[in-house]
Formats: sequence, C-alpha cells, structure tokens
Amino acid sequence: MSSLKKLLAITLCAEAIIALCAPGPLQAQEAWPARPIQMIVPSSPGSGTDALARAMAQRLSESLKQAVVVENRPGGSGVIGTNAVLKAAPDGYTILYTTASNMVVAPAVMKSISQEARKGLMPIAQTAAGGVLLLVSPDLPVHDLPGLIELVKANPDKYSYGSWATGSSAHLTMEWLKKQTGMKTEHVAYRTTSQLLTELSSGVLKIGWTDPSVAVPFLRSGKVRGIAIVGNVRSPQLADVKTMSEQGYKFNTVGWFGMFAPAGTSPAIVKRLSDEANKVQALPEIAALMKKLNFEPPPVKTSAQLGEIVRSDLQVWSKIASDAGIRVDE
Repeated sequence: MSSLKKLLAITLCAEAIIALCAPGPLQAQEAWPARPIQMIVPSSPGSGTDALARAMAQRLSESLKQAVVVENRPGGSGVIGTNAVLKAAPDGYTILYTTASNMVVAPAVMKSISQEARKGLMPIAQTAAGGVLLLVSPDLPVHDLPGLIELVKANPDKYSYGSWATGSSAHLTMEWLKKQTGMKTEHVAYRTTSQLLTELSSGVLKIGWTDPSVAVPFLRSGKVRGIAIVGNVRSPQLADVKTMSEQGYKFNTVGWFGMFAPAGTSPAIVKRLSDEANKVQALPEIAALMKKLNFEPPPVKTSAQLGEIVRSDLQVWSKIASDAGIRVDE
C-alpha cells in the first residue's frame, strides 16, 4: 500500500473513532424513557391526589413502556415534594403530580413559598378539575346563593362559615364573595372536612365549603343543602346545585390537578409526556373516575394552556389574599 493510501486509511479510521466518542449530534442520543420515571406526589398515601396520581402513573407506564413509580412526599403545604422536583435533574425522569392548592393557592398566602419557583416548573398536563361546594345546614331557611346572601347581610356577624384551612381556596373564595356582596361573616378553619360536615349536618355550623366529592353522601341524605358550586360547570352527581356564575356571581377559577417537570427539561420530553397524558385523559375509564369523584369531565389541555392557567390563577388568588389581608406564615 502506498504511503498516501496508508495516510488516508489512518485518517478515516481516526475520524470514525472521534465520531463514535463525540458528544452532541454526532452521537446517538439515549432513547427516552430508558429507565423508570419517578412521579413525586406532595401528599400522603391514600389521599385523593394520591389516588389520581396512581391512576395516571399506571396508564403512563403502559404507554411509555417504562414504570412510572409514585413516591409520596407530603408536608409543608406541598413544599417538601415540590422542592424535590425543583432540585431534580431536568432529564425527564422526575415529574410532579400536584394540585392547584399547592401550585397557586399556597404561594398566594404563604411568604415561605416562592411564586417564581412555581412558575419555573414546566407544565405537562392538567388531569382533573372541579369547583368547591358551598353548603348550609338543613335548618337554615335558604335554598340558593341570593337567598343566603340576603340572610347573612340582614344578620351581620350572626353566622360564621367554615372551610378546611385558613388560606384554602374555599376561604379565599368566600372572602371574594364577601367583598362583592357586603356580607359580614367570620371564617372558622377546621382540621378536617369530615369534622366540618359533621358540625354542618348537626347545625353547630350553618355555612361551609367542601371539595366536590366528600359532600355527596351528606347531600343525598339531606344532612346538608347545596347552595352553589364554583366554576361554570355543574358537578355530575349534583346537577341540581347551580354554579355561582348561574346565580349572578361569576367566579371561574376552580381547583385542579396537574403534572409538571423541572425547569430545563427538554421540550420534546415534555411534549411526549403531555401527549401521552392527554391520551389517558380521553379514556372512558378516566371519564368514569372523574364522574365518580364528582369532578368536571377530564380536561385535555396543552402544556402551554396549563401554564396560562397557573399564571392566571396566581394573579387571581394573590389579589384576593391581598385584598382580604390573608397571610399564613409557617
């Protein structure tokens, strides 16, 4: 072989080795997902959020051909679990399954929670939505929202109302309604929704707010009376309870559940997760699950649409909290 041919052969061999070792476009990228995905849920096992997360994780595991493993990290109003995702590598192997209470309500009322950090999470998909219910004890002589407003205004500070926590979406919603109507009524924070419903059904408490699922048995048995539900959609199991909007008080911001990824995650991975999650949302069994839980029909939102919901809701809740002087400091 001539010297020129030998030199050419050596050069080509060297170039081939460099191409195999080089990073970036010259090197084949690892197919995603190549290993199990961790889904962090900032609430306890057995909670409603946990149940919804596991339903989604099971179906994503099937479609992605990789295990999606739920890891519960409750505590600190969602801070512990959310911070774990904020600090995770943006490689698509750690995602957050959370709620509006964690993402947009808590940051509006708690100084210790950074709104900017929440905005930094990359939205994947909204997975459920539903408005909170306004209820009264059966001995209160009202059957709709205008009637309740008239009664409370005629009796300033006579009636108190309950919610599951100071700074909760129910608390803030009622404070918004008070500002619109001039009602005077004090807030009582309960440790659990079950305790609130027990006192509401016994007449100890006259007015209260709950999520749309736990109150159904109490409503059907006549132990409490439904006055209104937040949002523009009546709940599937309580079709006779009108929305606040139908009764003249338009308030569209509802509770929701959704999935997020650490900032910096590849847009291609986020889109793949979003597409697969929205395919799950279209399944008949998910529609049946939402109906059973008394939520709205399964939402199908793009990543960008969920991002806009987060931005808009943060503004809504922050203004209500500011106007009402509500701050929760840990």
